[in-house]
Amino acid sequence: MNKAKTDKKAQGKGEAKAPAAITLIEAITQALAYEMRNDDTVLVLGEDVGVNGGVFRATAGLQAEFGDSRVLDTPLDETTIAGLTVGLASQGMKPVAEAQFDGFMYPMVDHIICHAARFRYRTRGRLTCPMVLRVPWGGGIRAPEHHSEANESIFTNVPGLRVVMPSSPARAYGLLLAAIREPDPVIFFEPKRIYRQYKELVPDDGEALPLDVCYVLRDGTDVTLVSWGAQVKEALEAAETLEEEGISAEVIDVATLRPLDFDTIAESVSRTGRCVIVHEAPKTAGFGAEIAARLAEESMYDLLAPVERVTGYDTHIPLFRLEMKYLPSVERIVEAAKRTLAAG
Repeated sequence: MNKAKTDKKAQGKGEAKAPAAITLIEAITQALAYEMRNDDTVLVLGEDVGVNGGVFRATAGLQAEFGDSRVLDTPLDETTIAGLTVGLASQGMKPVAEAQFDGFMYPMVDHIICHAARFRYRTRGRLTCPMVLRVPWGGGIRAPEHHSEANESIFTNVPGLRVVMPSSPARAYGLLLAAIREPDPVIFFEPKRIYRQYKELVPDDGEALPLDVCYVLRDGTDVTLVSWGAQVKEALEAAETLEEEGISAEVIDVATLRPLDFDTIAESVSRTGRCVIVHEAPKTAGFGAEIAARLAEESMYDLLAPVERVTGYDTHIPLFRLEMKYLPSVERIVEAAKRTLAAG
């Protein structure tokens, strides 16, 4: 059964506010504020999230509205942030912690993997860990080292975690609401390159989008483009370029990497016969490898050509002079799509 969903929210339970055109970062703020107003167990914590409103201003205004007991400025200590978050979640709260930057996650790994991800398993379902770790993710903002990691595949390998990455303001709002309401831990990667890149109308109606599903953003018949996060924008632009040359590309936003809605991807490939996977992380053992392996195992007879991967390179992301050369470009995606068409 195809679980693909559209971006349309379900009918609201009450009268919704008039939608406003907002950026992805504003959608994050809007979702946090909505949930904090409607659930007293939700709180926000992290470095500079209170007085300063976060390094990217994702939590701007929240401490003024909800007070410093629900919007906590923590010490500059990621290990403490992670431990405090797990402890709060185990005792009935719904903490939303911020890692500030993707490269700052590594001191948090012990608490995330050894405790948060194991609560349900360890207690045979008696306890869960309803926490969200918000992570500004990826390159493209001219940041220094440790501020531009694409490290999502590390966490997709951990049983007990959900790994989510929105690619638009509307999906950021709906998926963050769903993540906060989820009883198990969610790693919520936010592609900071597109934090303020464009705006969408996003009703502040409190309607969550479903987790664990892929979103088909564009229908096509010749090749399937699969991506997530900031690279979805390039995938959509590549589809438009291909269309000008008479090639019909379907574009899928994975959105929830773990658990993966493979059925939607497989159904698309059964129609197109070709697949190009696009992601920012290094190629070796990137999450695209998992999708390619699943296609080889379960959709081999549907494939008319080898699966292509357009990715970052197997090196650390460079500083800003070479940064955009590292990231997958529209041109590289188009070339890969054409190779699949030429192969069969």
